Amino acid sequence: MQLIDTHNHIYLDDFDPEQDRLIAEAKASGIAALLLPNVDTTTIARMNELCDRYPDYAFPMMGLHPTSVDGQYVAALKETERWLGKRAYCAIGEIGIDLYWDKTFLKEQKTVFEEQLRWSIDLDLPVAIHTRDAYPEVFDSIYKVGPERLRGVFHCFTGTLEELKEIEKLEGFRMGVNGVVTFKNSKLPEVLLQTTLDRLVLETDAPYLAPVPYRGKRNEPTYIWETAKKVAQIFGITLEKVVEITKENALKLFPFVNISV
Repeated sequence: MQLIDTHNHIYLDDFDPEQDRLIAEAKASGIAALLLPNVDTTTIARMNELCDRYPDYAFPMMGLHPTSVDGQYVAALKETERWLGKRAYCAIGEIGIDLYWDKTFLKEQKTVFEEQLRWSIDLDLPVAIHTRDAYPEVFDSIYKVGPERLRGVFHCFTGTLEELKEIEKLEGFRMGVNGVVTFKNSKLPEVLLQTTLDRLVLETDAPYLAPVPYRGKRNEPTYIWETAKKVAQIFGITLEKVVEITKENALKLFPFVNISV
């Protein structure tokens, strides 16, 4: 069995100096690829360096995270875009709108998000969307830019049934499921039962949101197997089937990810 972790920040200093060991463990466990979304201009060099060391295993995305958007967003956005002309990226990400921590820069977040959505159209790349307390705003921006021309994943999906149904209207989008689905009081399992497995991809969001039984610890790539097991339990199917379908979903969504299958 080989699965794909579609959202992982293993390049962050949370993992120093253990990246090589953790990647070796990920490979040994059956993880076929790690997709690495960028955060902001301070993380680009670290991400690219790691991907250069593992060019057939770690695949970078380029984007500006919504919580990094502030009054200097124009310069940050310009620097982020500049990197798109320097090397290949598998997606535009991590982008979106986050109103959980601070609503001060909502207007700027929307501007940055919509500009990066346009990049994805121009470059024919999928997007990795971060949305927290901001589904209406994110949907508004997607429809403003053009849903028929966009595709991607709603990373760390923890939405309601109504929000799931709104995503299902967007034909090119999938939902990223991570360790949250294993949490004791999570409502996500019952929401996911209202969709089909072909709308899902798996992710860790490492170092964040470690699944049970590792909750509260630093999340690591191999922990994605706990998420996969939980998804299999939810849908009443084998782990092998979950791995097969979600891997296929990921490869269709991220065609620049080349792995041996």
